[in-house]
Amino acid sequence: MRRTSRRLKPFLAVSALLVALAAPLAVAQTVPATPAAAWPKTVAIPADPALEERIRQLLARMTLEQKVAQMVQPDIRSVTPADVRRYHLGSILNGGGAFPANEKHATIADWVKLADEFYDASMAPGEGAVAIPIFWGTDAVHGHNNVIGATLFPHNIGLGAARDPDLMEKIGAATAQEVAATGIDWAFAPTVAVVRDDHWGRTYEGYSEDPELVSAYAGRMVRGLQGAAGTPAFLDGTHVLATAKHYIGDGGTKAGVDRGDNVADEQLLLDIHGQGYVSALNAGVQTVMVSYNSWQGWKMHGHQYLITEVLKKRMGFDGLVVSDWNGIDEVQGCSKDSCAAAVKAGIDLFMVPEDWQRFLANTIGQVKSGDIPQERIDDAVARILRVKIRAGLFDKGRPSTRPLANKNGIVGAADHRELARQAVRESLVLLKNGGVLPLKPRARVLVAGDGADNIGKQAGGWTISWQGTGNANADFPGATSIYAGIRAAVTAAGGTAELAPDGSHTRRPDVAIVVFGENPYAEYEGNVKALSLPNGSADLALLRKLKKAGIPVVAVLINGRPMWVKEHIDAADAFVVAWLPGTEGAGIADVLFRNPAGAVRFDFRGKLSFSWPKDGSQAPLNVHDDGYDPLFPFGFGLAYAERGSR
Repeated sequence: MRRTSRRLKPFLAVSALLVALAAPLAVAQTVPATPAAAWPKTVAIPADPALEERIRQLLARMTLEQKVAQMVQPDIRSVTPADVRRYHLGSILNGGGAFPANEKHATIADWVKLADEFYDASMAPGEGAVAIPIFWGTDAVHGHNNVIGATLFPHNIGLGAARDPDLMEKIGAATAQEVAATGIDWAFAPTVAVVRDDHWGRTYEGYSEDPELVSAYAGRMVRGLQGAAGTPAFLDGTHVLATAKHYIGDGGTKAGVDRGDNVADEQLLLDIHGQGYVSALNAGVQTVMVSYNSWQGWKMHGHQYLITEVLKKRMGFDGLVVSDWNGIDEVQGCSKDSCAAAVKAGIDLFMVPEDWQRFLANTIGQVKSGDIPQERIDDAVARILRVKIRAGLFDKGRPSTRPLANKNGIVGAADHRELARQAVRESLVLLKNGGVLPLKPRARVLVAGDGADNIGKQAGGWTISWQGTGNANADFPGATSIYAGIRAAVTAAGGTAELAPDGSHTRRPDVAIVVFGENPYAEYEGNVKALSLPNGSADLALLRKLKKAGIPVVAVLINGRPMWVKEHIDAADAFVVAWLPGTEGAGIADVLFRNPAGAVRFDFRGKLSFSWPKDGSQAPLNVHDDGYDPLFPFGFGLAYAERGSR
């Protein structure tokens, strides 16, 4: 999901026009007589005749207008509870940077209060209408990242390096609890993209370039968020709906361009980009979000073959398919408020954040004119009702009455933060160690670099705001910067830690730890043409300055993708890839430093889940490809018993 920056809207409008003009090339989208790939059948939840009869009875009582309203999902900045009551809307969302009353520092009680207001409006729709509880979706992609004070876990690229599926399920469960505490029902996670070109601005949202690793993680994260299908925990009061996204092939576009074209054949689409969905569906995921990208020239939001024939029929998915933010605007011949093609393609719920009233009116008109079959509307609403019933929304009552609602101690809970700290430790990858690590904590430590005391930078995009920008350390109560974690570890052992981003110091330190890397970004804002650091020359100069002074240097890279940093690696005595660790920066000090008695507290265990390039233009670069020649291969990562680099 996204928010479009104003300065990019003219460019995007031109892009959409060009795509529309190319539509004749894509009109040939047809259903093959013989499937080109054997998409597997997935049946995580057996059909329930009583549930289906309940759906049938509800549908029989609903008007066309009420049905289409269930298919609409506005953003909370563009809809009110009164609108929900008037139009009988079925869903809302908060996009990145959206808060109750537009108050960034909204309390947990503020979130729950707004959830109650929308719920009450949906359950008091007026005479003659059916009371159907609304549900609320949010981009909880690395914890409940829109909420001040939440625990923010490492982004997926770091979790992939941890190689720990059990940890994924625990993170999913912790995230679900924090989401439920705010009265929200639905997380737009996990992202199960298999990233094949690291120029992509969403690389850090992927666990790996390897479909097997993505498959091992996807189902476990779904189970953590929703609870295990077929057990009493499934979608109980401590779990929330999960979303497998973005269907399908978003990580494999040409040149890594966000919302670009994936030209893989259908077998590769299944073998590489489909494995996360197989895993998620087998775990019982209830929602799937469609991607902005195209497959072989046809935009996914209008791709009837892949949405209806493959996902729903061949794979047996009986949950709901949701669009991405204004995703229908990407479809050839469509706009943000009108897209019969996307409805007919099989999308059930439409994320139309601002233009929802026009979309509602246009869709109702398209059904009445025969452009959209009534059967397609009934199927879409049946799927929405099925998910709502399975989630217990007809029985759970107001959000404020649910088990975890308004429990401030859950959001940013100590055990969640410890889990995130563990995830940071496990995700760190050691690329080089010239013998300087592990460090003795009873030492004079200089901490330098612009990332040393910057929680927003270490958390990355999708953090409070859409891009992760505009935040200060004060916006992360309970969080720990990398410097704060180092200072705590050092002072507890009788050493000292001095913070100086520019590397200046009054007394010669025993060691310098330099923290640097990418600044926050999200989606197409993060597309790059070269895998090099935007401020890399200044960072390199800092490393070399300290090294020239005879100070041992440990480099800690904050990054959302593999980067060409060979010169930086050469300039440091040890080089650590920290990815985007989130709010628990102390996990880095846990691994870098011995304990006060001199023993290793935690060894490096992270292994690259992405191949590391030899130069800034070496992409795509993926394990098992012909001519594979990385600087550091997939799976590389030193432990303390090993020294050196490549």
